[in-house]
Amino acid sequence: MGFWDKVKKGWNAFMNKDPTANDYSMVGTELGMASYFRPDRSRFTRGNEKTIITSIYNRIALDVVQNRIYHVRLDQNGRYLATINSSLNYIFNVEANKDQTARAFLQDIVQTMLDDGTVAICPVDTDDDIDETSNIVYESMRVGKIIEWRPNHVKVRIYNDREGKFQELYYHKKTVAIIENPFYSVMNEPNSTFSRLKRKLSLLDTMDEALASGKLNVIIQLPYSVKSPMKQQQADQRRQDIQKQLGESKYGIAYIDSTEKITQLNRPLENKLLEQIQYLTEEFFTQLGITPEIINGTADNLAMQNYNTRIVEPILSAIVDETRRKFLSKTARSQMQDIMYFTESFRLIPFTSIADLADSLTRNEILSSNEIRSMLGFKPVQNEAADELRNKNINQSNITISPANTSEMMPDEGNGSTAASREPEQVPEQEEVVIYRDSNGNFTDSNGVPVFEDGNGGFVYEDGTPVNT
Repeated sequence: MGFWDKVKKGWNAFMNKDPTANDYSMVGTELGMASYFRPDRSRFTRGNEKTIITSIYNRIALDVVQNRIYHVRLDQNGRYLATINSSLNYIFNVEANKDQTARAFLQDIVQTMLDDGTVAICPVDTDDDIDETSNIVYESMRVGKIIEWRPNHVKVRIYNDREGKFQELYYHKKTVAIIENPFYSVMNEPNSTFSRLKRKLSLLDTMDEALASGKLNVIIQLPYSVKSPMKQQQADQRRQDIQKQLGESKYGIAYIDSTEKITQLNRPLENKLLEQIQYLTEEFFTQLGITPEIINGTADNLAMQNYNTRIVEPILSAIVDETRRKFLSKTARSQMQDIMYFTESFRLIPFTSIADLADSLTRNEILSSNEIRSMLGFKPVQNEAADELRNKNINQSNITISPANTSEMMPDEGNGSTAASREPEQVPEQEEVVIYRDSNGNFTDSNGVPVFEDGNGGFVYEDGTPVNT
């Protein structure tokens, strides 16, 4: 760009032309609603934000979004053939809407599903009416919370990115992907293990707040009886005096008479609440197939493999199955279109074992060298051999071996079985040989090798090779 083009077309955030977005007169009119926090962000409800379940949900969601979901085309055997460059593939891999990337969108789906038990993936911008036709080009989608169920419709609370606020809309069930938590009975049922754990944690929080409230919880024993109304007034006055002394004292010190006694009540109570919480936490982890090592990131490969199989895979399958059912028409499925998820195979493999695994995959012609390099984060090599599926440990020969001609069969003289007839071998040209006859009447060549008459006026060696005489 030249100097004058830069002067004409250049733009600066602090020197842009009118009307400027930084003009305070436009705030609240053309810019829309304002908020000091992100209004469309997914937030946990039902008290989940106060418990350890927040870290578990977040860990599961992060592990799920490490897998990629693609709009693909299959071959005649139902195997992956190619990735389709469609708007649906763009939503799941680049941008779902103006506020969320594809990874943030998928994380929002998983967190909302685990928190509420069900979640709706709602189309927002399309090229046609979703209630009138099935061949839709989806331009943006958002996550919605289902707040009302009808026979054919659901009422969804979804964020309106044009107004900057949440709205409640009705969607037909055939136009939105409704995904249910595969672990609903463990996480979301009213009497599930997690619900019991959440109630116990709430009780523990209540006890902690009571202990940290600043109350002394003491009983003052006065040297006289307080049964009569006059004595009760004197006792109340005495209690107020002690409160006033403690409140006005810099260090919280008060004095009492030598005949008065104070009894402290806020001693720790012996109960089994903490033991019950520990038991329910272990039971919850066991039912989900999660170990503490998975949460803190110290699990070995076997534990992570079990976790991915029992937790991550069912969630991904639920998302993929429902999106395939709702967002791909019957015509698209008949054209071998599908939605699939792919896992990074090398993510859990130690770096010391990658070399042996890569050698095994390339030697058995499963992956090419450039495919291995892309999985490891390296640039592909500009070499045709790096894209070939072949065993590089074997020296490739340019000789082509023709298959044996099995159209004609002839009997084997030894055991009567049949053997394939072969083409006669090309015998190299021989030098002219002189035939001699010994005293016994036998024929030999100049080297003394026996030769025999072939019945046609010529001679052959013992193995049937003709003699050039």
